Amino acid sequence: MTADMSKKTGAKEPRDAAAPAAEAAAPPVDPRLLVREEGFAGYWSEFRRKLRSGELGSLPVVVGLIVIGLVFQLRDSAFLGAENLSNLFVTAAGTGLIAVGIVFVLILGEIDLSVGSVSGLAAAVLAVLNVHHGVPEWLALVIALVTGALAGVLHGFFFARIGVPAFVVTLAGLLGWNGLMLQVLGSNGTINLDDSGLVADLTNHYFTDISAAYGLATLGAAVFFLASWRDSRRREAAGVPSRPLSEIVLRTAVLAVPAYAVAWLLNQYKGLPLALVIFLGVVVALDFVLRRTSYGRKIFALGGSVEAARRAGVNVAAVRISVFALSGTMAALGGMFLASQINAANQSSGAGSLLMNAIAAAVIGGTSLFGGRGSTWSALLGVLVIQSIASGMALLGIASAVQYMITGAVLLAAVVIDSLSRRTQKTAGRV
Repeated sequence: MTADMSKKTGAKEPRDAAAPAAEAAAPPVDPRLLVREEGFAGYWSEFRRKLRSGELGSLPVVVGLIVIGLVFQLRDSAFLGAENLSNLFVTAAGTGLIAVGIVFVLILGEIDLSVGSVSGLAAAVLAVLNVHHGVPEWLALVIALVTGALAGVLHGFFFARIGVPAFVVTLAGLLGWNGLMLQVLGSNGTINLDDSGLVADLTNHYFTDISAAYGLATLGAAVFFLASWRDSRRREAAGVPSRPLSEIVLRTAVLAVPAYAVAWLLNQYKGLPLALVIFLGVVVALDFVLRRTSYGRKIFALGGSVEAARRAGVNVAAVRISVFALSGTMAALGGMFLASQINAANQSSGAGSLLMNAIAAAVIGGTSLFGGRGSTWSALLGVLVIQSIASGMALLGIASAVQYMITGAVLLAAVVIDSLSRRTQKTAGRV
């Protein structure tokens, strides 16, 4: 009788009792995966969660840009005028391109102190080859870029293969390439470029047809919409949460409104600057490399943990050398734009505050000094902050000494926010 009872109840009761326990023991679904299914309310909850956990992203620098714009506009209405904004974009391109290369190095968790000197050396090589030796300007430009790449490869070799700290290697490069630049320029010290040549056009050419600026804004919004929609379709086909069409449209509108506003302002002056087109093109292209290629994932992996990346099969030395080569190339390209602004290469090329501004732009824009986090858009946002401060100070007639102090304070604030963010994420278990 007892056996029968056990057959009837004994085996069944444990299963019934275990069912709630099994359900309770089932791993909970990550709420972040449900965000897109919950619609805009879910995104608001996700936004609040990110703030609490220290995942601020580009929010601080965007807010900072808005505040800077409002403050200087209230002090001088010309700040957001067409001429000033156009000049701001053109002036920011050279430093911004150098900062893009710095972003890659910072993601590795390293630093490159040589970019200023490399940019000056590249400008000197271009000027000497073109003006003194009659080399066609386009070929001299290519050789100058190759010079920057080779300088970066040399830095990367000593760092990745020999084991010399990147700080020491690039500090030596800062001194050595600056000396070589002075040697290349010779006793005269200044070489003027053709004011109607290819390099001069980098910062002096404008697309005057109004369709150019509006066309670029339309292209940017369309590419963003199509990329987001395609990503949503792929996620939906894979059975994972995806963005609803309504949200994609809203995000596209948020991007399109300021894009068309800037296009309208640029058309009130000279039109769309070639420098801005090239700068944005480089930022988009290298952002694709960082986020959508295996090479970019390897860079982030090294910034997160070198040993883990090595065990995963990443060729650590090759990636490091290539990143420093890219940094040198971007420094040389930025040097071309800086030479274009003064239409010459001289002994002050790459000197002054260029190095600090390039590094500050990358960090202020959101790239972490601790490695493993950043994007090329950081360089764009950061250099806009720095150049906006410089432009606003110039309009108000404030001394450059104050500009340096304010830029330094902004840089310190960016690093403090990054440090606090990382600490908060560790507390929340996100790092």
